[in-house]
Amino acid sequence: QVQLVESGGGLAQDGGSLRLSCAASGGTVSAYAMGWFRQAPGKERALVAAVSRSGDTTYYADSVKGRFAISKDSAKNTVYLRMNSLKPEDTAVYYCAARWVPFYSGSSYFTSYDYWGQGTQVTVSS
Repeated sequence: QVQLVESGGGLAQDGGSLRLSCAASGGTVSAYAMGWFRQAPGKERALVAAVSRSGDTTYYADSVKGRFAISKDSAKNTVYLRMNSLKPEDTAVYYCAARWVPFYSGSSYFTSYDYWGQGTQVTVSS
């Protein structure tokens, strides 16, 4: 059973930056495709960024392309989401998720995940 714990959320100014962390235990991030989702009030949870098992392939939602960057640190067993040029519409609860995939999978985009963190709030003020 993989446990995921997010941190790094908080309040940021319009145009500011934050870095979210997702620390994994009970499993190694190098064996999973990892994703960051977000859910704003009244909206469905949506995938914003994902990274393949190897870390070589990434996916970004159009709304965050060029502003967000996902990365894996296998040594720290942690996945990061660097968020730059934040906008008020980025305000949401951000969730980390893991999906086991075979070693030969180079895919980063998946619609279902096996394990979820508890979420961290990101609020961007205008």
